[in-house]
Amino acid sequence: METSNGTPRRRHVVIVDDNAELAWFFSEILKLHGYDATVLSDAVAALKYVLSHHTDVVICDLQMPQLDGDLFYATVERTNPALARRFVFITGVADEERFHKFASTVEAPVLRKPVAVETLLSEVERVTR
Repeated sequence: METSNGTPRRRHVVIVDDNAELAWFFSEILKLHGYDATVLSDAVAALKYVLSHHTDVVICDLQMPQLDGDLFYATVERTNPALARRFVFITGVADEERFHKFASTVEAPVLRKPVAVETLLSEVERVTR
């Protein structure tokens, strides 16, 4: 994809995680690899953001205050099914029954924290193809 002046458009990744340090780290890594990144620690604000801004990929924690990642995803899936196909989930609670069940019902990758940088970059690249 290109911008209006013909230069390639950088893919935009939205990172939704209440762990600010981890989200910042992910954003810096992504920027170093040619992505634009927006970090949002509040899933409710993130939902408003992704529904009103161009987003190529969403990296989303599963367990967050106010709105967990599975409910965030369900809302995006109802309102923007194309974006719902471009999620990458990260979690430290994949063994909890609710999140395990959710992970088995979606096609999106679910990565366990701590996430290797190479794995994250690989999955982001894969969902943008």
